[in-house]
Amino acid sequence: MSSKGANGSALSYETVPLRSGPPTREELLVHYPPKFTFHQLKTFINAGDLGLLKRDKKMQERYNAWSAGIRQEYGSMVKYLLTYRLQWGKRDARSLLKSTLEVPDSLVSKEEVTTNAPGELPPLPPNAPSYFKADTPPELISIIMNDWPYSVPNEVEHSLIWTRLPIFPAELPFAIAPRLLQDGLWGFTGSLSPPPSPDTLPECLGALSEWGVTMDKLIRSPEPTPEERALLEEVAEEVDTFVRRLWKEAEWETAWFVNPPRLQSVPGLAHIHVFARRKTTEEIADWKSMKGN
Repeated sequence: MSSKGANGSALSYETVPLRSGPPTREELLVHYPPKFTFHQLKTFINAGDLGLLKRDKKMQERYNAWSAGIRQEYGSMVKYLLTYRLQWGKRDARSLLKSTLEVPDSLVSKEEVTTNAPGELPPLPPNAPSYFKADTPPELISIIMNDWPYSVPNEVEHSLIWTRLPIFPAELPFAIAPRLLQDGLWGFTGSLSPPPSPDTLPECLGALSEWGVTMDKLIRSPEPTPEERALLEEVAEEVDTFVRRLWKEAEWETAWFVNPPRLQSVPGLAHIHVFARRKTTEEIADWKSMKGN
């Protein structure tokens, strides 16, 4: 296997040895080539079972070994995140996987966020919103790269928006509450075309063959009614607006999602996944021609 590094130099098994712990960009390129296209990822998301999104199996084994050591050192994954990895209101300076996204100053806190004790969530300010909003104050957010990304194409960044707030409001509409708790929530930004239809999922299942995924094993709700879809869009609006503002649609195409409780790897800490692909010059021109911005 041979790839090119950021400086154009050749990468190979010989020049990029496998380490332990979170992978570098070079390790991803050489040892964990992507299993899925961006179209397939969008299809998996829109099909309604977020459990279809996978890490490379060898990467998952590496993560499992690393996380066992982290739990031994910190006591739990949550304590590791709160003690070290999450930097509330700051730009991500701790990831080995650097993003090309410029986080604006408006999402950087002007004051240091303090906690009562290491490994604990800082107390919420009295004026904090009751759940995640598009204008959530920066000190309640930590935007970082996923140190252990899913198997995404090389040109796609896997980011996480961690928040000290619940993602969903406490009172969910009765008609969609079971659906949200089983399926989670998702959306798409920056594309001139609608997302892939769930009906096209069978065409993409071959990419999941090594995980033994078949249509009869899916966990998902029936197609929503128009009324349910409108309610889902209403619940998704705050996250969707936040993503559109940060990943400018003229420059980025994204697929974002919030895992349901059954798929959350770190229960107790709310976060949003974002798959973001920077557009080509031609795509930017097409977007501006159609949208005017």
